[in-house]
Amino acid sequence: MVGCGILRREVEHVVQRRSWQVELEFFNSALHVHLGHLSQCLNHALCRHAGRDTVVFYGVCHPQIDEMMRDAHAVRTHGQNCIDFLLGPERFQRELESGAFFLLEDWARRWRPFMEQTWGPNWAVTREIFAGAHTHLLAVRTPCSGDFTAAAEQAAADLDLPLRWIDVDLDHLEAVLDEAFTRRLRARDDARSATMTRDE
Repeated sequence: MVGCGILRREVEHVVQRRSWQVELEFFNSALHVHLGHLSQCLNHALCRHAGRDTVVFYGVCHPQIDEMMRDAHAVRTHGQNCIDFLLGPERFQRELESGAFFLLEDWARRWRPFMEQTWGPNWAVTREIFAGAHTHLLAVRTPCSGDFTAAAEQAAADLDLPLRWIDVDLDHLEAVLDEAFTRRLRARDDARSATMTRDE
């Protein structure tokens, strides 16, 4: 499996607990800031792993990601993004509609460089952008999170938005991974069956 490193510890935890025999390769989560870099990195990995049972751990993080999957005969995890993977689509949508901007530990600890790469160094402009779309920051803790309280509080202060916290388990993430691996293996078996039928 190749994909975003934003939930690296969580994915590794699930894989280890389930005793899945899966090789994991994670990319820097900041690739989202540069879609060209993201597509280059992902396509390079898919080429390196051509012919293998590859699952891609990304949501709809690039406008052409599903085309990349078709070209490489790979599958990706179902869901809009990493928060969707953690919370499930219903809770994710509910929190989004309440005005949340989701904050995971990885983003919180790299907050200022990440935001300045995205929006530039003028924090007044950044605050204005966020105020128009969000009512609060929602920091998401998992069983694998460290203490990122100070980093989250700094992010909230930078944006002048209230900070809320939620704790989530890894059940939905595990289901997303399980479904993706099952779908990939089923596709492999179907392809083998089709080849055997043609040969006969």
